[in-house]
Amino acid sequence: MSHENRILIALDVDGTLIHEDETVGDAVLAAVARVRDAGHEVMLATGRSWETARGIHERFGLDSEFVVCANGAVTMKRDDTADDGYRREFVEVFDPTEVLETIRPFLPSGSFMVEDGTGFRRYTEGMSEWELANGIEVPFEELTRHPATRVVVVSPQHDEEEFLSIVERMGLHKVTYAIGWTAWLDIAPEGVNKATALERVRAALDIPLSRVVAVGDGRNDIDMLTWAAAEGRGVAMGQAPDEVKAVANSVTAPVVEDGLAQLLDHL
Repeated sequence: MSHENRILIALDVDGTLIHEDETVGDAVLAAVARVRDAGHEVMLATGRSWETARGIHERFGLDSEFVVCANGAVTMKRDDTADDGYRREFVEVFDPTEVLETIRPFLPSGSFMVEDGTGFRRYTEGMSEWELANGIEVPFEELTRHPATRVVVVSPQHDEEEFLSIVERMGLHKVTYAIGWTAWLDIAPEGVNKATALERVRAALDIPLSRVVAVGDGRNDIDMLTWAAAEGRGVAMGQAPDEVKAVANSVTAPVVEDGLAQLLDHL
């Protein structure tokens, strides 16, 4: 494929590439392989750390130059000398103290996780299993002692609406935050999101914005879809909340119907 025809295809992981139970549709696997083999730049843009994204990256046989992790706070670059083939190329951190101390009074029974620039995680009691790779349980006070690429807060006893209203009242003005599945808050350094990282990647790859396709389903994808839709395609999954669909310039079928495969098959 000529360089001019190459498309940058940025894919969210959870709810886009894979189902909520971590299974993958055969149609999605096949569609991703087809666009990758056609010479397009297919890459992950995920809230996950590299450590929890790597298995998905490998399962889909991706070999992209870059991988955007931690909602844009960490960008990996392909490096054949690295143990797993990638090195940390750009890492943005912040001091999580103010955020944690702001949130805790509102969610006294919430569980907290702070991920540092190396991908190591420190978390308090009650954090759900999949977040615990490469980490250690610590008392709350310990969380403030290390610069963070992301802070995750989970409060299972609130439903989504209650949680949204609590988050609104907190006034998290100095950081970028997104609300995930249910009662789940993911906080990144100020001004950092999937779009800021992908714009850097796009420039490095020299692919025009008009040849970008980004696909996602969560509130943490709003910046990315807005960015892609400006000149290219920002695509929301069918199950995405209305505010995510509102910034997209197209909507595909839900993840349970392998909506990503349907989209890629028509590219």
